[in-house]
Amino acid sequence: MASRKPLNLFQGDIFRRAVRDALIKLNPRHQIRNPVMFVVFLGAILTTALFVQSLAGHGEAPTWFIFWISVWLWFTVFFANFAEAMAEGRGKAQADTLRRARRDTPARKLSAPQRAAAATEVPASTLRKGDIILCEAGDSIPADGEVVGGVASVDESAITGESAPVIREAGGDRSSVTGGTRVLSDWLIIRVGANPGEAFLDRMIAMVEGAKRQKTPNEIALNILLAGFTIVCLLATATLLPYSIYSAAAVNAALAAAGKAMVARAVPITTLVALLVCLIPTTIGGLLSAIGIAGMDRMIQANVIATSGRAVEAAGDVDVLLLDKTGTITLGNRQAVAFHPAPGVAERDLADAAQLSSLADETPEGRSIVVLAKNKYGMRQRDIDDLGARFVPFTAQTRMSGVDLPGRPIRKGADSAVEKYVCALGGSFPPAVRSKADEISRQGSTPLLVAQGPAVLGTIELKDIVKGGIRERFAELRAMGIKTVMVTGDNPLTAAAIAAEAGVDDFLAQATPETKLKLIRDYQQHGQLVAMTGDGTNDAPALAQADVAVAMNTGTQAAKEAGNMVDLDSNPTKLIEVVETGKQLLMTRGALTTFSIANDVSKYFAIIPVMFASTYPALTRLNIMDLNPQTAVLSAVIFNALIIIALIPVALRGVRYRPRPAHELLWNNILIYGVGGLLAPFIGIKLIDLLLNIRF
Repeated sequence: MASRKPLNLFQGDIFRRAVRDALIKLNPRHQIRNPVMFVVFLGAILTTALFVQSLAGHGEAPTWFIFWISVWLWFTVFFANFAEAMAEGRGKAQADTLRRARRDTPARKLSAPQRAAAATEVPASTLRKGDIILCEAGDSIPADGEVVGGVASVDESAITGESAPVIREAGGDRSSVTGGTRVLSDWLIIRVGANPGEAFLDRMIAMVEGAKRQKTPNEIALNILLAGFTIVCLLATATLLPYSIYSAAAVNAALAAAGKAMVARAVPITTLVALLVCLIPTTIGGLLSAIGIAGMDRMIQANVIATSGRAVEAAGDVDVLLLDKTGTITLGNRQAVAFHPAPGVAERDLADAAQLSSLADETPEGRSIVVLAKNKYGMRQRDIDDLGARFVPFTAQTRMSGVDLPGRPIRKGADSAVEKYVCALGGSFPPAVRSKADEISRQGSTPLLVAQGPAVLGTIELKDIVKGGIRERFAELRAMGIKTVMVTGDNPLTAAAIAAEAGVDDFLAQATPETKLKLIRDYQQHGQLVAMTGDGTNDAPALAQADVAVAMNTGTQAAKEAGNMVDLDSNPTKLIEVVETGKQLLMTRGALTTFSIANDVSKYFAIIPVMFASTYPALTRLNIMDLNPQTAVLSAVIFNALIIIALIPVALRGVRYRPRPAHELLWNNILIYGVGGLLAPFIGIKLIDLLLNIRF
């Protein structure tokens, strides 16, 4: 497995692009999409106008004060734009890498799905879904598609970052190819699966750049909450102006009646704007979009392409994980290792029938049966067409495949399917064969029975190999509170043996597309979020139903189109990283929201006493930090802007996730970001106030 190298947070070209984009985002049409920052944007415009007015000699406050408040409000808006632009810039850098892999290469279009068919050379941009093309060694694959003929090694490093070549072949679940990859050896006949602009690489680039990123339901809800909070603060601040004018007049009248000098002044509009900006949740408002975009970017660094932020967020709430056994929990290529004949049947006869039934079977299992019979008994140079035979393909309903020779129908398949087939023809199922099949299943292998007409000839033993380290990965999922369920078409005994070896919590045996779909719906009806990985066409309905559906890049086109994520490394255990990234996204958003609100509370208690001290001198006693009345508000505005830039690395990298119970995570969040958010403004504003007083 190869993952993309994480980009430096402040890499030079990304930083420069982000600065430029942050300035472009000052467009009001962009700002209005974020209600919190739009209020800050309007405040910056208003204070700028007040500064211009003060230059004409009609300032409501000292000119220097209005100028610096205005400058730092513009900085606040700019830093929020910069955070979003940095997140987008990291995605654009990844997209540039992917875009370099896309080439408009010539394509050899075939008139029929045979290598000898007439070929016409056409530009790749003219290919349409359903066209048949030929790619030979050294060719770049011009379009996404499905291999319908041949077998070849393919270099997918431009897409996956993995230098080792992979095998692509007709049949099975390793038949999908991606445009922009390169054939290293042999040849492939490919059926184009997408029209221009709809290819996987095009969709990847669009996803990575965030051009189609939609806000998630939680993000929309948080935006509404923040907007509501901003409106409340706006109304409260607006009432302070008439209240301040009235209070100042009342105090001055009382002082005049007592024969004292009038000293009370109304709070300037500039100060009220600064107060509003400090009270509304500008920290999370400025970082919210960046958090969501960065979550998708972290997926890309793990070589997982998510079609939307919704899929990433849903991954953080997954309760149940369904994993297809073959190619997911096991290595995927079951190998025939032995023939076990039925009583009274010679092993050679079983091998002969097994090979005949597999000559046209393009699956790895089918080819391994042909090879085993050839190695053990020298059965070579047999052609299904020369024998006058008709191949019977495998279907999920019959769960058998085979061949019809003149007067000699041969079938191979699951034990229950073969038993049903034999009994329907008036035959019987030998107890010794059943016993051998059960024994093979208990050992963790897969029994594949062979029948000739109504007679059972025996069993082929297929060996499954569980992937190394997968048991430990499932233990990690269990620590996250996620239930793992293995889904397989094998019989219950084989499924139980593999499930025990792999360490999954439960399994579904003899699964069909319908039973997978039903299982997912059952979990969802009980309020659980379901994630599934898959690579085959038969996984597509279940992938489409699952809340989080990770399709393997090595899988079929149907599986990739049904999923809402694609794992470029085709590593099913990658779902652990997907879940961790989803949880990290939710935790980061929650942590920074907590920090932002705690910040607002502290800023309120830090600057309100100073603001109204001239009107009500008694409030000076609440100025516990001994802030200078002339610079306290400016210090708060500067802190408010700088804290956004300080938290950009947290928003982009995310809060680190460790598997812990939810209540522990909650308390850690409150202690670190809640208490930290309360203390940071007092310290930060005081330090800035000291520096300003040195200057002024």
